[in-house]
Amino acid sequence: MCAADRLGARDRALGPGGDLSAPAPLVIAHRAGNSAQALAALVPGVDVVEADVHLFHGRLEVRHAKSLWPLPVLWERWYLLGRGASRPPLSELLPLIPPGVRLMLDLKGPDPRLPGAVAAATAGFAAERGLIVSGRVWRTIDRMRAVDHVRTLHSVGSPRELRALLRRRRGSIEGVSIHQGLLTPGVVAALRERVDWVWSWPVDDPGTAALLGAWGVTGMISDAPERLIA
Repeated sequence: MCAADRLGARDRALGPGGDLSAPAPLVIAHRAGNSAQALAALVPGVDVVEADVHLFHGRLEVRHAKSLWPLPVLWERWYLLGRGASRPPLSELLPLIPPGVRLMLDLKGPDPRLPGAVAAATAGFAAERGLIVSGRVWRTIDRMRAVDHVRTLHSVGSPRELRALLRRRRGSIEGVSIHQGLLTPGVVAALRERVDWVWSWPVDDPGTAALLGAWGVTGMISDAPERLIA
């Protein structure tokens, strides 16, 4: 497939009114939406940028690090981050998403106010460009399914979560974001019977990406998207 055909297929698949199919795996840049600097350094050819969103004291913050709630202290991988750690508001980053690139928000935490806050903050953006949301708190993702111009991915990071997902009734999920260590040809086939979107993380090696694509995985979430594109 030539580049122009792939871009056209991507836009049909990811647009606000598009279907959920795409003939070639998409490349999703993990955490690339978490800062203005990362967005400015985005390599050409990325289909989707991912950003992590937390609701903290009523403010939608874009960051991967967790907070020691209710304190304004962030931590990551068992170490504390400095007071100057980046925590930009979602509203500042939405205008920085490059043209032709889609946005996926990974919604963090169990706060029941999070779906409504995200829906309100992204309404204009989603209506114009479409929006993808994912998360491991499935009740949050279930609520986001009712929001106009939003596509949803239920995230799966453990065997227990995979078993629970496969027990859900058909039609209750749109797509899946799943750790690649949980995937086999049989698991991918079972997921593709239920959904059109099966995205996987972390996929940083082109060989792994090719294998997962052959199994039927439709999106590669990567910390090294330039390697997959090359």
